[in-house]
Amino acid sequence: MNSVAAPADPTALVKGVLAGETRAIARMMSAAEAGRDETRAAMAEIYSHTGKAHIIGLTGVPGSGKSTLVAALTRAVRKTGRKVGIVAVDPSSPFSGGAILGDRIRMTDLATDDGVFIRSLATRGRLGGLARASLDTADILDAAGFDLVFIETVGVGQDEVDIASAAHSVIVVSAPGLGDDIQAIKAGVLEIADIHVVSKADREDANKTATDLQAMLGLGLTGRDRGDWSVPVIRTSAESGVGIGDLMMAIDAHGLHLKDTGELAVRQRLITEMRVLKTAEDIVRGRLEAERGGALKALLESTASRLTDPQSAARRLLRELKIDS
Repeated sequence: MNSVAAPADPTALVKGVLAGETRAIARMMSAAEAGRDETRAAMAEIYSHTGKAHIIGLTGVPGSGKSTLVAALTRAVRKTGRKVGIVAVDPSSPFSGGAILGDRIRMTDLATDDGVFIRSLATRGRLGGLARASLDTADILDAAGFDLVFIETVGVGQDEVDIASAAHSVIVVSAPGLGDDIQAIKAGVLEIADIHVVSKADREDANKTATDLQAMLGLGLTGRDRGDWSVPVIRTSAESGVGIGDLMMAIDAHGLHLKDTGELAVRQRLITEMRVLKTAEDIVRGRLEAERGGALKALLESTASRLTDPQSAARRLLRELKIDS
């Protein structure tokens, strides 16, 4: 992948992205994250060149070893000659609002590989485990010719499962020692998995965690319909390499399963629906926030004085912004 300087204008950036130029990819990602109006046409052009990459989401509770696992997986995939993009969603700094780049620090040895591109994104207060620009960033990597794109969510809880509507294949990483906690969160994040991974397999309690997961799957607690795909539970150790090859094979097998059964098209439609709705929400939220000193201020005063109720005030605000009839 070349690293020539990319001009700043959007048209040239798109050409650079499609040519796989590192600097153009980075600049396009920055523009997409900033949400500038002038980049909309460029991102639309990039979107028309997507649909080839296998988008893989990795999620799990904090401390489960997601980023270490992503790094180990990336090294294994690179041995097959395929290019890997990594979108690492980090928690935002409460002071600067920027990403706390823990994931990038743990992947420094991959930075010199021209077949790997790593991008960290800050959540900036957004819930669900993803940053606003996560899928725009994945689009850029897809259009740039990366074969696999890993989206690693920030550590999530029971109901923060946006990644289930953002990726073709979802890996849920569990650390040993969850024990009864698996039962507590079975109705949430664990049910979205296409592949379960028990990390840190060298620990004594790893087998028990894997057994608990397999028992959960045996009870049919697998969330969405997956056809005849049997959700595997794979024990891994990123440090020793145990299970990494098995996990890579499971990812490839799931990708083939999605294509062969037609499920890939179904999931792609769900991803598209989620993106359209989320984008609409962002647009409406932006317009509402722009009214803080105008129509919204007057309505808030009226509502706080109990002269109107919150729902009536909200509907009036939407009508004034011509969002609601």
